[in-house]
Amino acid sequence: MDALASTWNSIRELLGSLTEEQWKLPTVLPGWDVQANVAHIIGTEASFLGEAAPEIELDEAGTAHVRNDIGRFNEVWVQGLANWSPDQVLEKFDDFTARRLDALRAMTQADWDAESMTPAGKSTVGRFIQIRVLDCWFHEQDIREAVGRPGHLAGPAVAVTLDEVSTALGFVVGKKAKVPVGSSVTFELTGSSGRVIHVEVGERAQVTDALTGPATVTISMPVVPFTRLCGGRATAEEYADQITVTGDEALGAQVLKSLAYMI
Repeated sequence: MDALASTWNSIRELLGSLTEEQWKLPTVLPGWDVQANVAHIIGTEASFLGEAAPEIELDEAGTAHVRNDIGRFNEVWVQGLANWSPDQVLEKFDDFTARRLDALRAMTQADWDAESMTPAGKSTVGRFIQIRVLDCWFHEQDIREAVGRPGHLAGPAVAVTLDEVSTALGFVVGKKAKVPVGSSVTFELTGSSGRVIHVEVGERAQVTDALTGPATVTISMPVVPFTRLCGGRATAEEYADQITVTGDEALGAQVLKSLAYMI
């Protein structure tokens, strides 16, 4: 809850400082400007509050980037709020995020541990909220990139985001990158929120606290480039000056090309 609150507070502070022109700047996400990212966050929280989505007919000409039912749900809110003023959007953002935090704080531990479907499959409500932290922090970074205002690079939201990304690295290394059995990959994430993540490939690839020997390849980079690659927002070539690969360089390149795992 602290991580989610800190993300929403950071987003709110940023949005409150933007001009109307900045709200319309395109982001790296196809078809979405800054306001669309905010509308998406609002729409997701609205669904948990039982609020009805805008009653609109989607402009199909503007949905070439939509690839699934979740995308269509998102687009209803994006298009539904597209003509709202920044002040109107901010009012809705403030209302829904405050109400959602109140609802979350009223939950018991049993509520948090209850079974729930999540974007990562069947898990718990707590895991779902962990994924919400990641999603909101990622969209905050989409907005910051678009308006040229980097920030919120440390704190509980970044830690929870990296916790969630770590759950996917076994899949990324073993299945997507097809790193051979007996190999290992170390991700050295630098900066104030950085950490070291080891992935060892045995019968299956999995994150481990420590390796039994030297890593086959070590990939070093700051947290933001790492998360942008994992989120499919950028390529390794775009961050080449911030990425260092030591050990098996060919294997490192293979892993870097496979980092994007989010839909």
